[in-house]
Amino acid sequence: MIPSDATLTENGLAPARKGRILLIACGALAREILDLKEANGWDHLDLTCLPAKYHLWPERITEAVTEAVAKHRDDYDDIFVVYADCGTGGLLEARCRELGVEMVAGPHCYSFFEGNDAFAAREEFTAFYLTDFLVRQFDAFVWKPMGFDRHPELIPMMFGNYEKLVYQAQTNDPALDRKAEDCARRLGLAYERRFTGYGDLQTALTRL
Repeated sequence: MIPSDATLTENGLAPARKGRILLIACGALAREILDLKEANGWDHLDLTCLPAKYHLWPERITEAVTEAVAKHRDDYDDIFVVYADCGTGGLLEARCRELGVEMVAGPHCYSFFEGNDAFAAREEFTAFYLTDFLVRQFDAFVWKPMGFDRHPELIPMMFGNYEKLVYQAQTNDPALDRKAEDCARRLGLAYERRFTGYGDLQTALTRL
């Protein structure tokens, strides 16, 4: 028996997708997206993640997103890209327009977690930002890639113009607070914690 909601194509019978949306996301946002999905019952949203370490090589992000869209487009009614510009210099936004898919607005996750308008209004040029993910993965994404584990003398050279470390907390976790404060100490920066929650990320996903 042919299901009443299936679609007949030239290649045969295609299963109904029933309004499913695929999120193609940065791996650094996986935990937050899954938390939002569970809290809001967004069972129509599926998630696939690209490696979080692409942020160390942002020139890889646009092509990786393009490949993921091509791979999954026929399986979903819609695709949403959970990246901001993220160092691609506008290339990701332009490619998403070409592909006909939406993406999160903003220059980077620090901006949309705080709220793009609020972040832009601060004009903080001497602040170094961490999110929950980056606090957890500080050694893997900051300390070791910058060579500080081998050459601590590089810290004042690379962070001499920064004045404070701002921890944008998505959750209230005392253990992460302590770790973030230790990250500031290791970099020789003043420490500030801001509870941002999920900011514009939650707003963008709610629209879906």
